[in-house]
Amino acid sequence: MRIKIILIVTFLLTFIANTTAQEKLVTVSGNIKDKFTESELPFVNVSLKTAKDNTIISGTITNEEGRFVFTNIKSGNYLLEFSFIGYKSKSLSIYVGTLSDFLDQGTVELEEETKSLQEVVVTAKSNKVSEKMDKKTFTMADNIAQSGGSVLQSMQNLPGVTVQDGKVQIRGNDKVTVLIDGKQTALTGFGNQSGLDNIPASAIEKIEIINNPSAKFDANGNAGIINIIYKKNKKVGFNGKAGFTTGLGSLWERQENLPSIRPQYTLTPKINPSLSLNYRKNKINAFFQGDYLYTETLNKNEFVTRTYNDGTIINQQLKRNRNTHFTTIKSGIDWEINDNNTLTFSGLFGSEKIIDNGDQPFFNADYSQRLRLWQFLEDELKTTAMATVTYQHKFKEAGHLLNMGLNYTFHREDERYFFDNILPTSTSKDSFKLLSDESVIDLNIDYIKPLKYGRIETGFKFRNRIIPTNMQFFPGTDSVIDADAGGKATYEEVIPAVYGNYVFETNKIEAEIGLRIEYMKLEYEVDPNHPTYKTDGYSYFEPFPNLRFAYKINENNKISLFYNRRIDRPNEVDIRIFPKYDDAEIIKVGNPALRPQFTNLIELGFKRNLKKGYLYSAIYHRFANATITRIASTVPNSNLIYAIFQNVNNSSNTGVEMVLSKDIAKWYSSNLNLNAYYNQIGAFTVQNLYPQPNTFSANKQDVFSGNIKWNNTLHLTKKMDAQLTAIYLAPDIIPQGKIKSRFSIDLGIKKSSQNGKGEFFLNATDILNTLVIKKEIQGQEFRFTSNDYYETQVIRLGYNYKF
Repeated sequence: MRIKIILIVTFLLTFIANTTAQEKLVTVSGNIKDKFTESELPFVNVSLKTAKDNTIISGTITNEEGRFVFTNIKSGNYLLEFSFIGYKSKSLSIYVGTLSDFLDQGTVELEEETKSLQEVVVTAKSNKVSEKMDKKTFTMADNIAQSGGSVLQSMQNLPGVTVQDGKVQIRGNDKVTVLIDGKQTALTGFGNQSGLDNIPASAIEKIEIINNPSAKFDANGNAGIINIIYKKNKKVGFNGKAGFTTGLGSLWERQENLPSIRPQYTLTPKINPSLSLNYRKNKINAFFQGDYLYTETLNKNEFVTRTYNDGTIINQQLKRNRNTHFTTIKSGIDWEINDNNTLTFSGLFGSEKIIDNGDQPFFNADYSQRLRLWQFLEDELKTTAMATVTYQHKFKEAGHLLNMGLNYTFHREDERYFFDNILPTSTSKDSFKLLSDESVIDLNIDYIKPLKYGRIETGFKFRNRIIPTNMQFFPGTDSVIDADAGGKATYEEVIPAVYGNYVFETNKIEAEIGLRIEYMKLEYEVDPNHPTYKTDGYSYFEPFPNLRFAYKINENNKISLFYNRRIDRPNEVDIRIFPKYDDAEIIKVGNPALRPQFTNLIELGFKRNLKKGYLYSAIYHRFANATITRIASTVPNSNLIYAIFQNVNNSSNTGVEMVLSKDIAKWYSSNLNLNAYYNQIGAFTVQNLYPQPNTFSANKQDVFSGNIKWNNTLHLTKKMDAQLTAIYLAPDIIPQGKIKSRFSIDLGIKKSSQNGKGEFFLNATDILNTLVIKKEIQGQEFRFTSNDYYETQVIRLGYNYKF
């Protein structure tokens, strides 16, 4: 019933809300020649006037090559007027739209006879929801309630985004591709997202959420793309920003430990110093961004009850105290060789040190007998190094660009686990060591040509990615570790792709048509002595089209229709053959037979722009085949549960989203996001091969779900702002089960000082301590329920200073 009410309210608000958008600023350019001699005409007077009342907006003269440029032009109808001694004056009507940052009017010919008027299209600057309705953009400075935390924590408050099990979801789907400055990196994962909880938000300028990516972007990630943009300044001279944040989490114990284990973390400290430097002089711009994040966290505190069909009941707790040291450094140089050519050399280094101390006791049904105590120490070091060279050539026409980039990434995962397996009659020690070295080469070539009514984009991409992995097991007495499942494996992928994109716009119609053609070859080489899995792989040659058609009802209302086709490639960790023992009796294993899932999306969007706000709403339907999900099953004569990725049946995600942003008063603004959807996965039967062949079947799963986010910003004084965020997540389906509803409230305040150069902030997340993850899972021979009281409540205090 709540979901139906959300749907009804969304559609009503779509037709009655009055809001407005900030405009994007555009560059208009062109070239003037003599009609008969075709020679360029320098020093021609060019004026830009409003079409409505001939008000002069700007004026300029052409350079020696006959070119003129107008920058920072808002959307609207204009007149371009040209005058030059010895030539007849001429005027052209142009329309500045909202799709392209640059518009080239082409060649304007002056002669004695007047010419008929022509029309041109240009772009404008967008608000949080772009005029194309394909993405939303959010600056970290606006996220007061999550300042000083990680990127993952900051995303929890963004409209259309939810966080579940450490992963970002867009519209209830975690198949999201994460980019850093427009590129995939090992820091955030080349396939599935990773590492977002350890990237300091202090290093980030803004985040783009792209629901409908164009053909320019990699086809991976059916839910969309999140582009994290690092801070980078280009002011002349020496300038920068320094900051320091500290905080405490797990302010009190929410759920008491089961007997006989070590204490859970409370009052966990957080420390985050950051430094951003920039120096620009003449043709050189040097930049540096450094961040260090130290956290102690109650990373997991999950209580599980497993019930088997034979009547066996096992109660357990998985408590994980985590210490994390995360260092990121990004630095580089922009070299403007001349007015038309720029080279950028940059590097990114990341070091993530994780120490986990965990306890996992297992008890019988009435907690009268401890069956096992599994204590572990995880010592993991992840090291990432990335080197990038980019070249940009600017043609004479403004916005006419050729971009080339070469990127090399190295990522090492050095992981060691040490276990104490304490049974009623014996104690033994187990351990394993994992070493994985990932090397990735990316080459990108992109070409952009502005047109009178839009632009064309085309390009080429090539990737080669190799990941050799070595897993060694060292089992003790009565060990649950499968020592024979270790060994070596090598993952290698090759992906060449080409794309083309055409954008067209008039004062009523917008169209964008793109096509990406991608080839991929994957080989996963398995140790021939592995008892279960063999060498496997796949290849495909597939088109990925995208289409957007929009109709501008009037200046303030627009409707858009989207279609795109995307893919979700299994990542290396999804097919990794080695069992993972971060839970002693619910064991995760990869599957080298996993294949990609292909997804089609159809979306209808509407946006209304009025005074001091905007309304955005969309209806979408996403359907996928060979859906990738993790299946938990058991084998005869064992209570161990094995969770293995499989391709199951078709699935779909149908829903409606609304974002209503409004400045209610000078001192108060509101952003309300509603997202309601219907998820379903068709009935299926699969065979898990590990540790021995077993068949699992499931009936169709479906659910109505959604979420509500309400961001409230209060402008208390000229120098002080506060923000209150409330989040409600409705029950949703997960593989073989459901996750129950969740609710939290975040609060933050910031105050500027020192004439705007300094800023203090104080915030608290989940201030009511209500955010608990509750799940129900159903297998063929078992079912289990879980409640995870992990750390969600954190108080932070910080200060930033710009110089």
